[in-house]
Amino acid sequence: MDTPSKLTKKDFTSDQEVRWCPGCGDYAILAAMQRTLPEMGATRENTVFISGIGCSSRFPYYMDTYGFHTIHGRAPALATGLKLANPELDVWIITGDGDGLSIGGNHLIHVLRRNVDVQIMLFNNRIYGLTKGQYSPTSLVGLRTPSTPMGSLDQPVIPTHIALGANARFVARGIDTSTKALGGLFKQAHAHKGASFIEILQNCPVFNDGTWNHVTAKDIASDAQMWVEHGSPLLFGKEKNKGIRWTEDGSSVEVVTIGDNGVTEADIIVHDETNRTLAFLLAQLMPPTFPIALGVLYQSPGPSYEQAVVDQNASAVEKNTGDLDALLRSGHTWQVD
Repeated sequence: MDTPSKLTKKDFTSDQEVRWCPGCGDYAILAAMQRTLPEMGATRENTVFISGIGCSSRFPYYMDTYGFHTIHGRAPALATGLKLANPELDVWIITGDGDGLSIGGNHLIHVLRRNVDVQIMLFNNRIYGLTKGQYSPTSLVGLRTPSTPMGSLDQPVIPTHIALGANARFVARGIDTSTKALGGLFKQAHAHKGASFIEILQNCPVFNDGTWNHVTAKDIASDAQMWVEHGSPLLFGKEKNKGIRWTEDGSSVEVVTIGDNGVTEADIIVHDETNRTLAFLLAQLMPPTFPIALGVLYQSPGPSYEQAVVDQNASAVEKNTGDLDALLRSGHTWQVD
C-alpha cells in the first residue's frame, strides 16, 4: 500500500482568483493558514471553513477544502449545526469586526458560551470594508466615515473582552504582520478542545489604512507589542527589559524598566493563561500607555457542547424501548370526546 504523501501549502490553495485589495492584511492571514494546516496534520476532506459576509468572508473560496459562504453574522449558527451533525469535522469560522460583532454579535456570544469545538478567527480592521467604509463596532471615537461624517460617537468594543465575557475557554490575539506567530496561534487553537477565539488585528489599506500603525510601525513595534507566554514574565521592548508589574496597592498595573529604581525580573507579573481576571486585564492594555498583549490570553479546557449532545443522544437511545406508540402516548396527553 502506498504511503500517502505529506500535504503542503499548495494542496490547501484553491484555483480561485484572490479578490482582495492590494496590500490587504487578509493575504497574510490566508497564507499563514494555508501554510499551517499541513503542519497540524489537517486533511482537505475533513476541514471546513464557514464565513458570513464581509471582505474576510471570501476566505472559504481560497481554501481547497470544504466551505460555506453564509449570511451576514450567522456563520456561528451554521457552524454549530455542522459540528453537531458531524463532530469529526475540523470547523473554522471566519468573520470580521462588523460581521461578527454587529449583526452577528448574538450568535458569536452563544457559540462561545456553549463551547462548541470550532476555531473562530475574527479579522479586526475597525471598519466595514466590503460595503465601502462605514464605521464598525470596533471603530474609534471620532472616526469619520460615510455613515459618521461628523465622527463616530460610539465607544468601541474590545473583541477579546466580548469573548471572555461570554465565558470563552480559549481567547487569543494575533496580528497580520506576524504571520509566523499567527501559525502558532492557529495550532494552539486547533489543539484546544472547545471553542477557540482569535482576534487578528488587520489593516484595510483602502478605507482605514494605518489603523494599527501605533502597534505595527517598525520603529515602535517592540515597545508597542507584548507577546505573552504561559509561565513567562510579561516582558517587552527591544531588549526585553520592560515589563508589567502590579502597582503598590495592587489595584492596577504599570510599566517598569528592569534595572531602574531597583526593579528586577522578579517584580514582573508572570503570565498565567488559566487566570481569567488577568486575561481581562491584558485584553484592555493599549498603546501608548501600555503595550498591546498578543498571544494566548486565556485557556482553560472544558467539555465541548457537541460531545455533550452526542452523549445525551446516546443515553436517550439506550433508554428508549423502541415502542413508538408508547412514546406518543406518554407524558401529558388527553382525549377529546
